[in-house]
Amino acid sequence: MANPAVVFGGPSPEHDISVLTGLQAARALAGAGRAPTCLYWSKGNDWYEVDALLEGRDFADGPPRKARPLRLVTGVGGGFVGDGGALRKERPLSLSAALVCCHGAPGEDGTLQAALDLAGIAYTGPDRAWAALGIDKLAFGEVCRGAGLPVLPREAVIEEDGWSPSFPGPYIVKPRFGGSSIGVVVAADAAAVAALARQSVHLRAGAVVEPYLEGSFDIEIGARAYPALELSAMAKPERSGAIYSYREKYVGGEGMVSAPRELNPELPEPVAKLVREAAATIARVCRLRGVARVDFLVDGGAVWVNEVNTIPGSLSKYLWEPAVPFVSLLDAMIEEAAARPTVAWTTEGADGTALRSAGSIAGKLG
Repeated sequence: MANPAVVFGGPSPEHDISVLTGLQAARALAGAGRAPTCLYWSKGNDWYEVDALLEGRDFADGPPRKARPLRLVTGVGGGFVGDGGALRKERPLSLSAALVCCHGAPGEDGTLQAALDLAGIAYTGPDRAWAALGIDKLAFGEVCRGAGLPVLPREAVIEEDGWSPSFPGPYIVKPRFGGSSIGVVVAADAAAVAALARQSVHLRAGAVVEPYLEGSFDIEIGARAYPALELSAMAKPERSGAIYSYREKYVGGEGMVSAPRELNPELPEPVAKLVREAAATIARVCRLRGVARVDFLVDGGAVWVNEVNTIPGSLSKYLWEPAVPFVSLLDAMIEEAAARPTVAWTTEGADGTALRSAGSIAGKLG
């Protein structure tokens, strides 16, 4: 598809990882002759057009040199608009679709998706509803439970005297709206959970608690629905502590690509079958778009759905290659953006009848 954009960054704790994902995607598209336009969303909530061949270190202190300011304009004829200078008109960017590489709120929670919908820009990945559901650990867990999938007990942390989970500890405490293991901690009891919820900046917007299963391990699998429902290889991340930490995932120089893991681990066939079936069910129930990664916990022969990453780090390229080359994965996502629109608004029924029969507003206030 001609003129794709790559969108990355954003005012999120996962800003830096998003930059790495975006640059990886931009470099792959540029190498395949796609000539992507790179749109950097700063931590200060500003937009810039930047070069596709920059490195992560160029963004370490903010927008890189020669970054060109942009505005995101909604409405008819909206889109990304460049600064035309004092004597020139503003320059609208001609974009066929936006490859969204933003992790964490507001790039992955539906906020950016809604803005792109209002601006009339086709984009990859989850629509605004799927994005909001995927980032809400409590709501996503209940959707999985309703679909008959195995889910550990999970409850919202309530900040009131005497609150206690309905199941015994120790506990895993997670930000209700967040990812990348940021803010995730282990707590021994309800008092420790409550204290952490008050103290951690990552938990103040909401926290969930679930049982901590010592001895369990993680399994990841990728899923996409275009051009047809397809699952990737599986991976078993290597973790050194109680949780698969942010440092283990990302502080290796290349984002998720360089994180330690075992690809295609040996699993009992019933376990592998349950993982595949659960991932396929989630893809169907949650209206999967783009490429998602579903994370599971395995303890002996038991399997539980843990969470979903609707815009995973490095777009989970390591789970798809070599069967699906990275640029092919990106091309399919960009094609899907046009083939499966995210909005279908209608004004059918808003024909003015209610307005003409409403009478005086002043009279209704009397």
